[in-house]
Amino acid sequence: MRPYWLAVPAALSLLSLLTLGYLTSFTPVTVIDGETVVRVRTRQTTVAGALREAGITLLPEDIVRPDLDHRLNYNDAIIIQRARLVQISVDGEAPRWVRTQHTRGAELLKELGYAVSVNDAIMVEGRTDDSLPSAPQTRRGDHRNAAPPANLADAVVHYRRAVPITIQEAGGRPQRLKTAARTVGEALLQAGFLVYLADRVSPDVGTPIKPDMFITVERAKPITVWVDGRMLRTRTRQETVAEVLAEMNILLLEQDYTLPALDAPVLAGSEIRVVRRARNLQIAHDYISFDTLWEPDPDLELDTQVLAQEGARGVREKRYIVTLEDGLEVKRQLVADFIAQPPRPRIYKYGTKVVVRTLDTPQGPVQYWRKIRMLATSYSASTSGVPRNAPWYGRTRCGLPMRFGIVAVDPRIISLRTNVYVPGYGIGLACDTGGAIIGKRIDLGYDDDNLKLWYRWVDVYLLTPVPSQIRYRLE
Repeated sequence: MRPYWLAVPAALSLLSLLTLGYLTSFTPVTVIDGETVVRVRTRQTTVAGALREAGITLLPEDIVRPDLDHRLNYNDAIIIQRARLVQISVDGEAPRWVRTQHTRGAELLKELGYAVSVNDAIMVEGRTDDSLPSAPQTRRGDHRNAAPPANLADAVVHYRRAVPITIQEAGGRPQRLKTAARTVGEALLQAGFLVYLADRVSPDVGTPIKPDMFITVERAKPITVWVDGRMLRTRTRQETVAEVLAEMNILLLEQDYTLPALDAPVLAGSEIRVVRRARNLQIAHDYISFDTLWEPDPDLELDTQVLAQEGARGVREKRYIVTLEDGLEVKRQLVADFIAQPPRPRIYKYGTKVVVRTLDTPQGPVQYWRKIRMLATSYSASTSGVPRNAPWYGRTRCGLPMRFGIVAVDPRIISLRTNVYVPGYGIGLACDTGGAIIGKRIDLGYDDDNLKLWYRWVDVYLLTPVPSQIRYRLE
């Protein structure tokens, strides 16, 4: 008898063969349902059976490739192209729901029996492009008898059929056309009529379009207004300049005016200029220089001066009426010209009181009545610049021979034939002049054989007697 344990391997082999046979009886396939991919093993022999076994529900509008009765092969791919669920609203009526394989709204509408024309408006999801979504949602069940929730729609289509209307621009010929616009304004825009705010449209631009509506457009005129330094381009239907300014709330003050005048007609392209006119009083001041006066004072000693009064400039005032147009001066009229403040002179007082004093000198005391600070130089007959062959060579202005003790002065400072005393020189007689001896200069005379050179400031004393004619103020 065969041992019992030898039967175990035989049983296992038989079981493996049975299992392998069972597994090989299933066909592997891949189901692609939109974005969902399902891999299944089925004993069904057709596409329809495999989908049914996988629990996948189809709607009549869905497309399956290969066909439902196709016999399955090993590793076949089953592709399901779902129909789009579309909500359609026509001319604002209650929406209806349809499923379709069409990719454009116009194709769907034609399939539903609508005669779509180029003037009709088809909007998908608010866009003028009528393309439907390329990937519909995957759904189970049909919604023909009851409207599904709004968020299940793959697309919402609004369809407006064009209606005939007539548009007439003032002065032009009527234009008859078809439009799917919702309002008068949209219809004008679609028809190429650019409407400005000042244009008059009847009915109003917000009026809903109705079949056979007659629309009129009265154009405003383009004009340019210059006011307050600004250029304003606008449009108006007003007839005169005054009406335009009233429409634009531009006020004219008392002296303002316009170019052209207020009653001038307004045409297309007209330019209106508002001129702001003002008259102002302007005051200008010119300063008047003051004089300097000298007054003798017998109580002041000779060659003494004091400031008696400080000077002040005067003011001449001119008043003008200035006319401005747009801020620019166009006219200036003098209306007043007067001395608002007269100048006050500066007054110096100079002394005329002569005091005789005594000066001790190496030659003895001398009396003098005036002391002048002067630049002292020296000369002789041969250094005076006079040629030796000249008939006046060696002769002074007074006619005396040139010698020590003769001094040359400016007669405007020291009168000729006046005796003077110069420290370091002695007493001299002012009896000569010179071309370079001007103002407070004195040239001390010498003989040719004892000439000493001078060039320094010294005090020059005018000796008595006091002359009857005195130059009280020395320049």
